[in-house]
Amino acid sequence: MTRLPRLLVFSSIAMIMSAVTAPATGASRVTGLNLLNGTGETMTALFIRRTGTQNWQSLPAKPARAARAAIPFTDVDCAFDIRATLEDGRDAVWRDVNLCEVKLLTLNRNGSGATWVDYD
Repeated sequence: MTRLPRLLVFSSIAMIMSAVTAPATGASRVTGLNLLNGTGETMTALFIRRTGTQNWQSLPAKPARAARAAIPFTDVDCAFDIRATLEDGRDAVWRDVNLCEVKLLTLNRNGSGATWVDYD
Protein backbone atom coordinates (compact mmCIF):
# COMPACT_ATOMS: atom_id res chain seq x y z
CA MET A 1 0.00 0.00 0.00
CA THR A 2 1.42 3.37 -0.94
CA ARG A 3 1.67 6.27 1.46
CA LEU A 4 -1.32 8.26 0.12
CA PRO A 5 -3.95 5.46 0.27
CA ARG A 6 -2.70 4.42 3.72
CA LEU A 7 -3.06 8.03 4.89
CA LEU A 8 -6.61 8.16 3.50
CA VAL A 9 -7.54 4.92 5.28
CA PHE A 10 -6.21 6.16 8.62
CA SER A 11 -7.87 9.56 8.15
CA SER A 12 -11.19 7.89 7.36
CA ILE A 13 -10.96 5.66 10.43
CA ALA A 14 -10.11 8.66 12.63
CA MET A 15 -13.11 10.60 11.29
CA ILE A 16 -15.46 7.68 11.92
CA MET A 17 -14.14 7.15 15.45
CA SER A 18 -14.46 10.83 16.35
CA ALA A 19 -18.04 10.87 15.08
CA VAL A 20 -18.91 7.82 17.17
CA THR A 21 -17.27 8.99 20.39
CA ALA A 22 -17.92 12.74 20.26
CA PRO A 23 -20.92 14.12 22.12
CA ALA A 24 -23.71 15.01 19.76
CA THR A 25 -24.38 18.71 19.53
CA GLY A 26 -28.01 19.57 19.23
CA ALA A 27 -28.93 16.01 20.15
CA SER A 28 -31.27 15.04 22.95
CA ARG A 29 -30.76 16.91 26.15
CA VAL A 30 -32.71 17.20 29.35
CA THR A 31 -34.67 20.46 29.51
CA GLY A 32 -36.90 20.10 32.53
CA LEU A 33 -38.12 17.13 34.49
CA ASN A 34 -41.78 16.25 35.04
CA LEU A 35 -42.00 13.70 37.80
CA LEU A 36 -44.86 11.73 39.34
CA ASN A 37 -44.31 10.28 42.80
CA GLY A 38 -45.50 6.66 42.64
CA THR A 39 -43.79 5.52 45.84
CA GLY A 40 -46.84 5.65 48.08
CA GLU A 41 -45.05 8.09 50.42
CA THR A 42 -44.18 11.77 50.42
CA MET A 43 -40.64 12.51 49.23
CA THR A 44 -38.95 14.70 51.83
CA ALA A 45 -35.82 15.23 49.69
CA LEU A 46 -34.91 14.54 46.07
CA PHE A 47 -31.44 14.22 44.52
CA ILE A 48 -29.94 13.51 41.10
CA ARG A 49 -26.52 12.57 39.71
CA ARG A 50 -25.16 11.53 36.35
CA THR A 51 -24.98 7.75 36.14
CA GLY A 52 -21.48 6.60 37.02
CA THR A 53 -20.64 9.60 39.20
CA GLN A 54 -20.70 10.09 42.96
CA ASN A 55 -21.88 13.70 43.34
CA TRP A 56 -25.56 13.99 44.21
CA GLN A 57 -27.26 17.33 43.51
CA SER A 58 -30.32 18.39 45.43
CA LEU A 59 -33.47 19.03 43.39
CA PRO A 60 -35.96 21.74 44.43
CA ALA A 61 -38.97 19.44 44.81
CA LYS A 62 -40.57 17.31 47.50
CA PRO A 63 -43.58 15.77 45.79
CA ALA A 64 -46.29 14.34 48.03
CA ARG A 65 -47.68 10.86 47.50
CA ALA A 66 -49.18 10.57 43.97
CA ALA A 67 -48.31 14.22 43.23
CA ARG A 68 -46.62 15.63 40.14
CA ALA A 69 -43.71 18.05 40.21
CA ALA A 70 -42.29 20.15 37.37
CA ILE A 71 -38.59 20.45 38.22
CA PRO A 72 -36.25 22.89 36.49
CA PHE A 73 -33.25 20.83 35.38
CA THR A 74 -31.06 21.10 32.27
CA ASP A 75 -28.20 18.83 31.23
CA VAL A 76 -26.63 17.51 28.04
CA ASP A 77 -26.56 13.94 29.36
CA CYS A 78 -29.50 11.55 29.39
CA ALA A 79 -28.61 8.85 31.95
CA PHE A 80 -29.09 9.71 35.62
CA ASP A 81 -29.58 8.14 39.02
CA ILE A 82 -32.35 9.63 41.16
CA ARG A 83 -32.55 9.28 44.94
CA ALA A 84 -35.48 10.23 47.16
CA THR A 85 -35.65 10.32 50.91
CA LEU A 86 -39.14 9.16 51.85
CA GLU A 87 -41.27 10.20 54.82
CA ASP A 88 -40.34 6.99 56.67
CA GLY A 89 -36.67 8.06 56.52
CA ARG A 90 -35.55 5.42 54.02
CA ASP A 91 -33.94 6.24 50.68
CA ALA A 92 -35.19 4.92 47.36
CA VAL A 93 -32.81 4.94 44.38
CA TRP A 94 -33.62 4.62 40.69
CA ARG A 95 -30.52 3.87 38.61
CA ASP A 96 -29.80 4.53 34.92
CA VAL A 97 -32.92 6.61 34.38
CA ASN A 98 -33.18 7.98 30.83
CA LEU A 99 -34.36 11.58 31.05
CA CYS A 100 -34.14 12.48 27.37
CA GLU A 101 -37.28 12.72 25.29
CA VAL A 102 -39.51 11.91 28.26
CA LYS A 103 -42.68 13.86 29.00
CA LEU A 104 -43.47 12.32 32.39
CA LEU A 105 -41.34 10.14 34.63
CA THR A 106 -43.11 8.06 37.28
CA LEU A 107 -40.87 6.88 40.13
CA ASN A 108 -42.35 3.74 41.67
CA ARG A 109 -41.49 1.71 44.75
CA ASN A 110 -43.29 -1.30 46.18
CA GLY A 111 -43.65 -2.40 49.82
CA SER A 112 -40.48 -4.50 49.72
CA GLY A 113 -38.43 -1.53 48.50
CA ALA A 114 -38.03 -2.53 44.82
CA THR A 115 -37.90 0.52 42.55
CA TRP A 116 -38.80 0.99 38.89
CA VAL A 117 -39.53 3.80 36.46
CA ASP A 118 -42.47 4.24 34.09
CA TYR A 119 -41.85 6.52 31.11
CA ASP A 120 -44.53 8.53 29.31
